[in-house]
Amino acid sequence: MADQEKTAQQIAQEERRSGKKIIRSVLPYLWPSDAPGLRLRVVVALMALVAAKVVAVFTPIFYKGAVDALAGEGVPILALGAVGLTLAYGCNRLLAVMFEQLRDLLFAKVSQRALRRLAMTTFRHIHALSLRYHLTRRTGALSRVMDRGVKGVAFLLRFMLFSIGPLFLELVMICTVLAVLFDWRFLLVVAGTMVIYVWFTLAVTEWRVRIRRVMNDRDNEASQRAIDSLLNFETVKYFGAEKREAHRYDEAMAGYEVAAIKTANSLAAINFGQAFIINAGLVAVMAMAAMGVSDGDLTVGDFVMVNAYMLQVIAPLNFLGFVYREIRQSLVDMGQMFDLLEDAAEIRDAPDAKAIAVTAGRIELDNVQFSYEPDRPILKQVSLDVPGGHTVAIVGASGSGKSTIGRLLFRFYDVAAGALRIDGQDVRDVTQESLHDAIGVVPQDTVLFNDTIRYNIGYGRSGASQTEIEEAAKAAQIHDFIQSLPEGYGTMVGERGLKLSGGEKQRVGIARTLLKNPPILLLDEATSALDTETEQGIKEALARAGEGRTVITIAHRLSTIAEADRIVVLEQGQVVEQGTHSMLLEQQGRYAQLWARQQADEDVA
Repeated sequence: MADQEKTAQQIAQEERRSGKKIIRSVLPYLWPSDAPGLRLRVVVALMALVAAKVVAVFTPIFYKGAVDALAGEGVPILALGAVGLTLAYGCNRLLAVMFEQLRDLLFAKVSQRALRRLAMTTFRHIHALSLRYHLTRRTGALSRVMDRGVKGVAFLLRFMLFSIGPLFLELVMICTVLAVLFDWRFLLVVAGTMVIYVWFTLAVTEWRVRIRRVMNDRDNEASQRAIDSLLNFETVKYFGAEKREAHRYDEAMAGYEVAAIKTANSLAAINFGQAFIINAGLVAVMAMAAMGVSDGDLTVGDFVMVNAYMLQVIAPLNFLGFVYREIRQSLVDMGQMFDLLEDAAEIRDAPDAKAIAVTAGRIELDNVQFSYEPDRPILKQVSLDVPGGHTVAIVGASGSGKSTIGRLLFRFYDVAAGALRIDGQDVRDVTQESLHDAIGVVPQDTVLFNDTIRYNIGYGRSGASQTEIEEAAKAAQIHDFIQSLPEGYGTMVGERGLKLSGGEKQRVGIARTLLKNPPILLLDEATSALDTETEQGIKEALARAGEGRTVITIAHRLSTIAEADRIVVLEQGQVVEQGTHSMLLEQQGRYAQLWARQQADEDVA
């Protein structure tokens, strides 16, 4: 039992430290060092806030004076009659609202700019994380974490500055007024009510935060299942799995339902407890004031003023409970996002990294070793020399490491041992941006943005003209097809390009890479989705595109690479053969076996 309590205490301490760390992380966005204009807005907004609170605290005094004037009691304030005091009371209320709106008006730009910068920081960081991270991370959950985190920051930025501190300022001023105008008993009751209220709110909120965390986990799970199912819409249809998917989604939502009900029940409990504490304090103070009026020590105006001040105490206390609950819940929501920001990118530029200088385009793999998992080696001391301007094809059975070489070349991963060089420059010593600019990739499965064909081809080079886009489409032999569409290059391709066939998507991907015009081409099963006739045309286009460039072709269909300058055969992560197509057939080795098998399959087909 003691161990369990200690563990719970340690968890609570860690959460508090985490909350403080998050607040420290948010402060620079609230007080940006590079934007003096925004800092000025924050200062003026705070001044408007203080003015609003001062005006609000002194407003009930005019109310008291008006009541006493009507009742013929007390000394008139500022020699104003009942009507004048009523007008002063109304003007004060209006002035308080005016200062509050001025505060919001000034702070809106600060808040929105902070959200924009934080969202951009998170977005850039996610793109900087490694391929390994994105292959293991759930996209739906990642999106929800980012969305909730930014919203949590929006709440925190506003209420951390304009609620917690100002609320305590208002409460202190009200307590001071009550102590000066009445006696210490009123102050004792009001202060006691506030202390009990704050203690109760903090204690119950900590309990609710744990429930909220479970609810967030269930929400992430439900969101991920929904997105996975929708992204695989065709697969669901192929297997008639609509009911199965609906059941999986309902299971996740059932968990969310249970957690959400607990959250709602805990909210009802805290609201009732807060209302009980506040009303007990209100009744006690009003009863004391009523006895004072009965004894002749206080006027009717004093009774009304005490009531007005208690109402002013109740409002910020209720708001304090709401703000604290929401800030704690926002910290929970933000915690995951800031944890994400602390995830270090696996692949980083070296401190002294320079832009790569591609001259000949020679690629060298020097005793390269690599594994995705420590106990499962993929590449075992692979050495390969690709002369500049040559076309080298890499073939082998599935799992032999063909695509891994492409990923290492693009530096999605770093080699575990050995080195990979381009024109003598280790890819780990150059900037990733320049490396990516130097390599054009046509993947096996081209994924398109849910935008127009023009946008997707033009993605290959920012700022490309319509003429350049059309030339790239012609080279990829898709221009005529695009022109036959009612909206031409303005045709929307749908999410992930689902409105196009596999071959059409692949040709758009090839056109996109041709538009990029890089010195090195990496073709990863680039013609796998094309029919034989189109494949021949694309081969010719890629051959023209490869002139003067270094081309690495990763192929499964051997007929597509028979004309390569050199063919490298991988087997279980090792180079077992290499040479031209005719040389490898004469050797009657592994390549000849693969070739014979594919020829037999094609004859059967």
